[in-house]
Formats: sequence, C-alpha cells, structure tokens
Amino acid sequence: MTKDDIIRMAREAGFFCDADWITYGLPGFERFAALVAAHEREACAKVCDEVGSRDSDSHAWDAAAAIRARGEK
Repeated sequence: MTKDDIIRMAREAGFFCDADWITYGLPGFERFAALVAAHEREACAKVCDEVGSRDSDSHAWDAAAAIRARGEK
C-alpha cells in the first residue's frame, strides 16, 4: 500500500488531509494501515488453514503460506 493509497482512503473516509496532516499525521496512519493489513492477511490465511485441515488440501495450505508471505518484505 502506497502513501497515495493511504491518503486516498483517508479522504474517502472523510479525513481532511491538508499539508500538515500529510506531514505529521500520515506516519501514524501508515502504521495503522500496516497493522490493519497484517490483521486481514492473517485472518485470510487462517481461513485457508481451516479449509486445508478439513479437506487435507495442500492448495489451501499453499494459499495460506502465500498470503502470509505478502507481509514479509
């Protein structure tokens, strides 16, 4: 997720994003966005883990690993 993505979404959510906000508020929003993204990735990966456990489907486990890997850079 880029800074432009975060600013666009903040504006869509109704935040006033002036130059001061971008300078002082954006770093906090970037950290928040990263935490939300990590939480959502893990939630999706857990669903894949559950499907894999029920169906012995290695593709579901592969998908879980791929989802988790998206957060590693």
